[in-house]
Amino acid sequence: MRLGVTGGIGSGKTIVCRIFSILGVPVFSADDAAKEIMDNDESIKEKVNLATGKNVYRNGILQRKELATIIFNNREILQKINSIVHPVLFEKFLEWEKMQHYPYVIMEAAILFESGADKLVDRILTVTAPESERVKRILERNNTEINDVISRMKNQYDDNFRTARSHYVVDNSGEKLVVPEILRIHNELLSLSVKKIN
Repeated sequence: MRLGVTGGIGSGKTIVCRIFSILGVPVFSADDAAKEIMDNDESIKEKVNLATGKNVYRNGILQRKELATIIFNNREILQKINSIVHPVLFEKFLEWEKMQHYPYVIMEAAILFESGADKLVDRILTVTAPESERVKRILERNNTEINDVISRMKNQYDDNFRTARSHYVVDNSGEKLVVPEILRIHNELLSLSVKKIN
């Protein structure tokens, strides 16, 4: 079985996935895989430069801040970049999954729905937190301008969209205990995957 874990920027997806990985669940980070593809795949680099209309690589190294400024202010270019990277990313996920030997695996993806990755998974978990809390976390974590954070949020679906299409919702506002909820979901997925095998 495949569980997709998603949530808005700063919601705490990584923390939730870390708890799953402590339980032994293999986790595929779509964001990390996308970075690796964009950093190392020469044909992707060429396509990214063509899509942006400029060279966003210096000495072969992607200038992430420059690319972010371009794509988060131009939805058309953002969609072009996504259509270049996502098919390669999905192939990588499917190859990775074949090497795992656990009842279920996780794909952690900030833009699970936006990328179409929701079609690849059996169950979806959305991590939520209030927008003000998420902005605060991102500003503390990254050296980011508030305008950059808000423009990124605008390019992601909101919590209402995600939760309406999810099988599970984990509230990571700090007001509820996250671990017991993850354990409940984990046990349910283990029993569902046994039924799927049988």
